[in-house]
Amino acid sequence: MAEATEQLEMPSPLPDVLLADDDPLILETLSFVLRDAFSVHTVETRCSALEFVRMRPAPMPLALVDLGLPPDPHEPDEGFALISQLLAVNPMMKVIVLSGQNQRANIQHAPTLGAVDFVAKPCEPALLRARLEHHLMILDAELGSRSDAVRNTEFIGTSAVVEKLRERVQKFASTPSPVLIQGESGTGKELVAKALHDQSNRADAPFLTVNCAAFTPELLEAHLFGHAKGAFTGASDARAGFFEDAGNGTLFLDEIGEFPVSLQPKLLRVLENGEFYRIGETRARTAEPRIIAATNRDLMDEIRAGNFRHDLYHRLSVLTLDLPPLRDRDDDALLLLEHFRQTYADRMAPFSLDAAAEERWRGYSFPGNVRELGNIVIRLGAKFPGERVGLTELEAELDSQSEVDADTMASIRGGEFSLDQILDDWEQRYIDAALKLSDGNLSEAARLLGVNRTTLYSKIQRLSGQRPPYKSASEDAFAEVSSAAGSSGRG
Repeated sequence: MAEATEQLEMPSPLPDVLLADDDPLILETLSFVLRDAFSVHTVETRCSALEFVRMRPAPMPLALVDLGLPPDPHEPDEGFALISQLLAVNPMMKVIVLSGQNQRANIQHAPTLGAVDFVAKPCEPALLRARLEHHLMILDAELGSRSDAVRNTEFIGTSAVVEKLRERVQKFASTPSPVLIQGESGTGKELVAKALHDQSNRADAPFLTVNCAAFTPELLEAHLFGHAKGAFTGASDARAGFFEDAGNGTLFLDEIGEFPVSLQPKLLRVLENGEFYRIGETRARTAEPRIIAATNRDLMDEIRAGNFRHDLYHRLSVLTLDLPPLRDRDDDALLLLEHFRQTYADRMAPFSLDAAAEERWRGYSFPGNVRELGNIVIRLGAKFPGERVGLTELEAELDSQSEVDADTMASIRGGEFSLDQILDDWEQRYIDAALKLSDGNLSEAARLLGVNRTTLYSKIQRLSGQRPPYKSASEDAFAEVSSAAGSSGRG
């Protein structure tokens, strides 16, 4: 039981959402489908929901509320009362109704109490997740910005590449031109996009994000451009899309490399002249948010593969920012370690690293970049609060299987790299070792290497003209084999 309590107290990087429903199956199902994007907290009654939000040390940003709650689940009264009471506790909370009681009167009454959306049961999980993300972004815009500690994570560092990034963000922020942000997963592309927005003259307008990889083409079109009432099954009313909701603010298109080919002409049109159509409408609408896009893919490769339009690429990449991976940021990993330890200090006592663990931390490549680093800090803090962490404990949290060999990458970037030569060198070293272990017995060496004797003969002949600069244990064997092969007619 104590272990479960510790896990509950772990700080989560995911936004919180309260789910109030009296059906255990719905609670379990939605907790499962939303777990990757949200930290879901479930309650079954109005009283338990109120008790939960009042006990929270921080305001709950989102709530999904069923209208039919005990003691009278067949009427909407308890749900309506809960909407009002939740907003009395936190007026900024975004309350979304999720109910099968989708009569017109209920749909119309919920907004008068302060609900921001009404989603009818049953609903597609992707649609529900999208509505939650949408309203979370609206809330962020209303609050002005997220905390500096979280928002500026990408700027924590003293490395030259981070200093250059700061300078370019400052320069690009003041222009209305689109920006394409390129970088590996976890390098902080969304945070850089938010920094571009916050330092611009659009800072008081909304900053909205859409993950282009999270939706089917049909759903993505509806979320970007909006739809008319009755435009498709489930479209019970007209809705604006992200372009309209962003207004004169910023629209961040994350994972733009995943943008459906079928929708790319429509995106290109709105980038060229600001015009778009809601699904089911014939009247053109206009919107002029600043567009920032991001990808971890090579878009030129996608263009060559026929997955991305060349003209759309040039529209999006008027300005470009290349985010450095953490392995190229010198000792910034230590500064980020301290940042995250202090960020979560109010939830758990900060741990420390011993000398060996700190050295490993310096040398680790963090293939998941800043996101991985932050998650490691959370796990270590939960397991070893206020304790000194050694190398063994640290290694257990590292993804060594995916770790990038920085030295190898550096040698490849050097410009004089030959994969064939590298493979030949390694092959020769293993042959040398096998011959040494077998005292020059070729049959035994072949057995140790897992090849037949003829194959080993051929490899030694091929490599005999590429002897290493060091004194090989098998130099005599090379000569012997070459001589034997020559006298036997092998060539």
